[in-house]
Amino acid sequence: MIADKFNLKGKTALVTGSSQGIGKGIALALAEYGADIIIHYRGDKNDTEDVASQIENLGSKVWLVQSDLSEGGAVPNLVERLKQIVKSIDILVINASAQIPAVWEDISESEIDIQFNTNFKATFLLIQNLAPQMVANGWGRILTIGSVQQMKPHPNMLIYAATKSAVLNLVQNMAMQLADKGVTVNNLAPGVIATPRIEEDVPESEDRINERMGTPIGKIGNPEDCAGMALLLCSEAGNFITGQNIFVDGGMSL
Repeated sequence: MIADKFNLKGKTALVTGSSQGIGKGIALALAEYGADIIIHYRGDKNDTEDVASQIENLGSKVWLVQSDLSEGGAVPNLVERLKQIVKSIDILVINASAQIPAVWEDISESEIDIQFNTNFKATFLLIQNLAPQMVANGWGRILTIGSVQQMKPHPNMLIYAATKSAVLNLVQNMAMQLADKGVTVNNLAPGVIATPRIEEDVPESEDRINERMGTPIGKIGNPEDCAGMALLLCSEAGNFITGQNIFVDGGMSL
């Protein structure tokens, strides 16, 4: 039955940046279908513990790991901690990212480093460290969370948009290399989603904000809108989907 293909019982998922927003929505969806969850967070442990409690109520095991992925050595240190928690990661959802709004003339080198390290470098290193065990197991799911800015880059998000485009290229390259090994690699690209990030100040006019928020479907999305697609791509139901960039954006990329 098709419903059985969504069953994740016995699988362990690491979802980076899962204390809030899209990451939280995905973590809860995977747990609802039976996966045990490793919640990664950068800052507020209170939010993280609340998500952990919700996951436990769904009957799944849950672990918490803290790491600032913009820092040097963050991924190797994180991987060592993961080895102490679980035998292997079956599902890797790379959701954590850094977004620093700025007009291009004012972008500093440190702002470039933070966004590049978090969005691209950490993504590659996590895949490099965790995919080999998936290959050895003959099954794995890797899902990166991109952005509609891959298609429609925001004028004040130049570095963020560029790193998200680079991740998509990485996904397509890795998908080709892992396709015959039971491991799928895909990119889910959200549009404007109701998360704390869209409440952050952006140096732009009110007209530009209204334009950015506009979608053909007439509303902004919720984390749950991304979670359903993530569940498909991270389960056996999505076994024939790899190397794809799938927009969940209310038509904003059109």
